[in-house]
Amino acid sequence: MGADIRPGRPTPRRLLPRGLDLGRLAPSRAWLWQVRRFTLGVAKGRAALVIVLIPALCLALLLAGCRDDSPVYNTRFLAFGTLMDLSIVGVGREEAERASQLLDQEFQFMHQAWHAWDPGPMGRVNALLATGKPFAAPPCILPLVRQSQELAARSDNLFNPAIGHLVDLWGFHADAPERRAPPDKARIDALVRANPLMSDIEVDGILLRGKNPAVKLDFGAIGKGYGIDLAIAHLRELGIHHAIVNAGGDLRAIGNRDGQPWRIAVRSPGGGGVLAILQVSGDESIFTSGDYERNFTHEGKNYHHVIDPRTGWPAEGAHSVTVIHGDATTADAAATALLVAGPARWHEIAQAMGIRSVLLIDQAGRYHMDPSMAARVEILDRHPEIIISPPLAGDTAGRQAGS
Repeated sequence: MGADIRPGRPTPRRLLPRGLDLGRLAPSRAWLWQVRRFTLGVAKGRAALVIVLIPALCLALLLAGCRDDSPVYNTRFLAFGTLMDLSIVGVGREEAERASQLLDQEFQFMHQAWHAWDPGPMGRVNALLATGKPFAAPPCILPLVRQSQELAARSDNLFNPAIGHLVDLWGFHADAPERRAPPDKARIDALVRANPLMSDIEVDGILLRGKNPAVKLDFGAIGKGYGIDLAIAHLRELGIHHAIVNAGGDLRAIGNRDGQPWRIAVRSPGGGGVLAILQVSGDESIFTSGDYERNFTHEGKNYHHVIDPRTGWPAEGAHSVTVIHGDATTADAAATALLVAGPARWHEIAQAMGIRSVLLIDQAGRYHMDPSMAARVEILDRHPEIIISPPLAGDTAGRQAGS
């Protein structure tokens, strides 16, 4: 049942424990070690989700009842062009350090294997797709192609990793986008007319063949999520069941913090301050896509990296979208798809993708959310304008918890 949230009233909170099995997304240890032969890095700007792990920070955020003295092992390393934060609860320090070292190694190899512009497996795959001839796909690339095809179809191709040429044209295949004029409109229009889609890649066993020379893969909108799912699967193989893997603010949390939920702060679309607080436990992913990171300004107008495949221009209508879902792969892709969908179509696309909960901030600063999100989010804005949608089909567990 949806929460009655009106401006000026405190937002109710609800803890919804989840426990979604990864199923086919959970690879075997053997597959994970195969990945280590390759290199990967997906640089993608995302809204930061700050893991609130220490009482001092909780007090700074005025979060009552957040105190928890249980030991948490925290470490940090660089991958995907961002800082990776790993928090582990419930095991000894030596075991946690060993797990951290293994994940660090995995992420370093993944960091280069999926990199959109540095030399590596991704570059070779894109070159071979352009030939139109079949070739054997690297084992680190094939699963992402399959996942991307399925998620692109479910999102009405608003999530579309085949538009790498458009992303490159806009100058976002660089570690730091340059301040410059937007690309020539004629070049943008030509790539949009070419209509590169994930369905333009033929998959036959381990063989791939490109059917549209305009296809160029860029896994920036799915790579972090898929990598986090691999990391969670690896932690579970090591006997670790309470942890958070956080890639620059996009995360998946399993278990809890010594019986208490993890408390997650969602950063404001303005880039500073905290927008809202979410409680997470069981098995959930939180991913945010926004228009305020990886961008440049020209003549007073902001141009960001999330490109609308329908127009070839940066998506308009929404400042940010936060998605809660079970697996990180789907949450990652959905955050991008819903930012592109904007206020008009976010609910339709979220339904089609089976998403659990969504919070969208439109360009007027209004909060759009489904009832399950409304029932659990703590909004820090004192007078928010909130629009509650009908329930999402993906929130079966949430509706049962609220009944």
